[in-house]
Amino acid sequence: MARDYYEILGVSRDADKEEIKRAYRRLARKYHPDVNKEPGAEEQFKEINRAYEVLSEPETRARYDRFGEAAVNGGAGAGFQDMGDMGGFADIFESIFSGFAGGMGGTTQRRRGGPVRGDDLRLDLKLDFREAVFGGEKEIRISHLETCEVCTGSGAKPGTRPRTCSTCSGTGQVRRVTRTPFGSFTQVSTCPTCNGTGMVIEDKCDACEGKGAKQVTKKLKITIPAGVDNGTRLRISSEGDAGQRSGPPGDLYVYLFVNEDEEFHRDGINVLSEIKVSYLQAILGCRLEVNTVDGPVELLIPPGTQPNTVMKLENHGVPRLGNPVSRGDHMITVSIDIPTKITAEERELLEKLAKIKGDRTGKGGLEGFLGNFFHQR
Repeated sequence: MARDYYEILGVSRDADKEEIKRAYRRLARKYHPDVNKEPGAEEQFKEINRAYEVLSEPETRARYDRFGEAAVNGGAGAGFQDMGDMGGFADIFESIFSGFAGGMGGTTQRRRGGPVRGDDLRLDLKLDFREAVFGGEKEIRISHLETCEVCTGSGAKPGTRPRTCSTCSGTGQVRRVTRTPFGSFTQVSTCPTCNGTGMVIEDKCDACEGKGAKQVTKKLKITIPAGVDNGTRLRISSEGDAGQRSGPPGDLYVYLFVNEDEEFHRDGINVLSEIKVSYLQAILGCRLEVNTVDGPVELLIPPGTQPNTVMKLENHGVPRLGNPVSRGDHMITVSIDIPTKITAEERELLEKLAKIKGDRTGKGGLEGFLGNFFHQR
C-alpha cells in the first residue's frame, strides 16, 4: 500500500511550500544513492522525489489532497521518463550536492583563469567623543596584500610565464560523471593540480614565492566626517587585498566606535550634560560658564529655576552627518544642591525669609521654606 506523501516528507498536511522544500532537501541529502549505500536507500530516495514532485506543485498537490494518489499517477509520477521533467530539481540537487548539476541538458564550463577581485578588509577604529563630533584626519595602520612588483602579479619568475594546466585544460575544474537511476550527474570539483587557477607556475617568483602578492603593512591618512557615531562605516576604495590575475583590489571598510566621555553624552545629534547649582543660585538666578564641545559658553539660569530643568544651547550639538552646517543642540539638565548643614547666621536669615514667604508645608524652618519654593510654586 502506497505511503502518504506528507508522511514520506515528514510534514503536516497544512505545511507551506518552503517547509516542504526544506524537508525534501534534508531527506534527499540523506538518501541520495551517491551518499547512502545502505539497502533500501535508493527506493527511499525515489519515494522522496515522488512525494516532493507532487506536493511542490500547487495544482498537483490540490488534486492529491482531494482525490489521492490515483489523481496524480497519470503524469510524470510514474517515474522520470526524461531528466528534463525534473525542472527545478536541478537547482535543488546542485545546492545539496555541491557539484552535481548534470543530466539536465549539459553543464556549463566556467574558466577560472580570469581576473579575480581582491578581498575586502575590515578595520575597527576607536574615536574620542570630540573626534566623532567634529571629524578630521586620522592616521591608521593596515596590513594587506599588494601585487608583487617583481612579477606584476603573475607569480612567475621574470622572463617566464605560467602555462595552461594540462589536467583541466585551463578551466580550473575537473568533472566526474556518475550515473544514477535518475540520469547522469556530473560532479564538478576544483582541479587539484592548479588549485582552480587553470594555470601552473613552473618557475616561481622569488619575491612572492609564486603567490603574485605580498603582505604589506602601511600607514594611511583617512578623513573622518563630522557627526559620525558608533557603527558608522567608512569605505576606503582599493585598500583591501590585491586581486588575482590582474583583478582589481578589494576595499577597506573602517568601522567606527566612539569612546564614552565623562562629561558629555549623545542623543542623536544632541549633546547632553548636567550642571549643579546652589539653592540660592536657583532662587535668585545667575549666569554660569558651562562646558560644551565648542568650549566654555555662558548660560543664564533664570530666577526660580526648578530641579531637573533642561536648558538648551542651540547649535552646540553634533553636526548632522553629511550636512555639517546643520547641528543639534546642547541640552543641560540643572540639579539643585541643597545643603545638609548651614551656619547659625544662615539659619537665622532663612528663618526670617521663611516667615516672610509663609510656610505652607507645616514642616517649618529651612526644610519648609525650600519645600515651598521648589515644590509648591
